[in-house]
Amino acid sequence: MKTVEGPGRSEAAGGADAAVETIQREMTSFARRARAAAGRVHPELSLVSYTLLGHLEERGGCRATDLAAHYALDKSTVSRQVAALERSGLIERRQDPADHRVQVLDLTETGTAILAQVTASRALVVRERLTGWPEEDLVRFAAYLLRYNAAGTDGPVTGPPTRS
Repeated sequence: MKTVEGPGRSEAAGGADAAVETIQREMTSFARRARAAAGRVHPELSLVSYTLLGHLEERGGCRATDLAAHYALDKSTVSRQVAALERSGLIERRQDPADHRVQVLDLTETGTAILAQVTASRALVVRERLTGWPEEDLVRFAAYLLRYNAAGTDGPVTGPPTRS
């Protein structure tokens, strides 16, 4: 095992460092493929738009500021995305029943239908890529993704499933 040379650096290198580099490279590749696939599945629905629609469906609607906070996006970015989704007839604004001064974004019937179509198409693509993976690997991979995505959020951080 080689060591990292330099001021104050004497820890072993290779295994963990190489793994982190591979993870970073593969996540970048994954993100590029996801963006490209989103355009093929529904040309007018970007990956960001798809993600925002999914969040609105999951939450039963929310404020634009909630979307910005949840995805750590600039409010102006969310505002542009929301405007485009409204123009496309995929989302609409409604008054928040708890506070009539607040507008909540929610899916329209068209938005719900398109989201369902795109979700089914994306699921098919993912299933095809995972064909032949043993169930144990799928469960472990899902747990690792949940753990990674929960890091730095308010969500629980859990480890991979353990063998019984």
